[in-house]
Amino acid sequence: MQLSIRATGEHVEVLSYLLAKNPNNIYERTENGHLVRMFFNRFEAEHVDVTFFVTPDPIELSRNNAGQYDITSYINDREFAVSSIFCSLLRTALGTALNGKPKPEYAEWVNHSFPLHISVGPIASALSDGAIRELFEPLGYQVEFVYSETTDDLDLTKKHSARMLQLSGMTTLQSALRQLYVLIPVMDNYKHYFIDEKEIEKLKRYGEGWLDSHPQRTYILKQALRFKDVYRLLEEEPAAKVQKADHQRLNDLRYEAIIGKVSALPERRVVIDMGAGEGKLASKLGFVPGIELIYAVEPSERERLKALKRYEKNAEDKTFNQPVSMFGSLFYVDDRLRGADVFILCEVIEHIDESRIPKMMATLLDTYRPKSLFVTTPNREYNEEYGLDSSYRHPDHRFEWTRSEFMSFCETQAELFGYSCTFSGIGENHPTFGEPTQLAEFTRKQVL
Repeated sequence: MQLSIRATGEHVEVLSYLLAKNPNNIYERTENGHLVRMFFNRFEAEHVDVTFFVTPDPIELSRNNAGQYDITSYINDREFAVSSIFCSLLRTALGTALNGKPKPEYAEWVNHSFPLHISVGPIASALSDGAIRELFEPLGYQVEFVYSETTDDLDLTKKHSARMLQLSGMTTLQSALRQLYVLIPVMDNYKHYFIDEKEIEKLKRYGEGWLDSHPQRTYILKQALRFKDVYRLLEEEPAAKVQKADHQRLNDLRYEAIIGKVSALPERRVVIDMGAGEGKLASKLGFVPGIELIYAVEPSERERLKALKRYEKNAEDKTFNQPVSMFGSLFYVDDRLRGADVFILCEVIEHIDESRIPKMMATLLDTYRPKSLFVTTPNREYNEEYGLDSSYRHPDHRFEWTRSEFMSFCETQAELFGYSCTFSGIGENHPTFGEPTQLAEFTRKQVL
């Protein structure tokens, strides 16, 4: 992933001070396994060429992507395209330029426009070239694209083809960086962290002076904020923002729905949270009366360490039943999990190849045979409310099912292994698309 900025003409050497980087030195840091470099290819009185370059660590990403992407530990194949991951590293390395806070003697240059030529990419976007032009041309840029040369018989004009984005225009360095910071995730249709009301403050800060007048403002906001409930916070009073976000954050709604159903079960002594991540759901289960043993099963060591810290903190409350953290997977059998009362898979199955789901269900329902199984997964139909069209909600999702597809699959599995199955939705109910999350509750039939 890289960002190159070239400027020619008078005073362009000032850019090094705005960037707070010595042109004679190579800036090099390691952030979460990613090697971040910044160096000046050319530095003269009237010609400056600087490159910000990220070499991702795919091993780090595959091992620890639960920490990076807030999902279970499955390999993510998008690490080589610029995305919000790239933006977060950009903000760390170039915070001085983004915030417009150079040394006082150079503060007057923050608002000075330079003839900038910017190259950023690779961009792996579902947006067409024309749609990307509509994001940048209103900001005064000339927009061009460069596709990689290849000997394969591929149509490189297809919208999913990776490309380098090249921008040229008279603008301030701060404006250019802020616009890229906002628009790169819009093009990539992905953010690697949970989107909440704090994102609104970022958009206000980095969108100041250009976003409100942008002809694509509504689209940019919806893509940047993703969730309709958060998007609506822009139009609400500050006190109402926090209150509504607290009640409507989809993750919390999932946890609340699952906790409510588990609490109502007559048999809930032993509960298994598969893909427990950093232990948020397992921690809530620790306060449910009637549960005696909780296994929090997670393949990522990094997430398990986070979960242990969470459990230790909660243990200060004498009523907390501390979960047992376990390394585990859905694809090998652990005898300790046999005969549990409850299994929970919260937003896990969509990160597994669809062809492997039947085998996973056989392990759960035929080998482990819990009395109850809860499975939540995205409702693909609701994606239209998020403006995702045919895209998945997250690039690591291997599939997303409609309500009818989910119900059909679950009913087939339930019948095959001697369970009954009921369905419900989680989140705001749309009259056409239903709720954003769908939940299946499997109940083992009694053998007469």
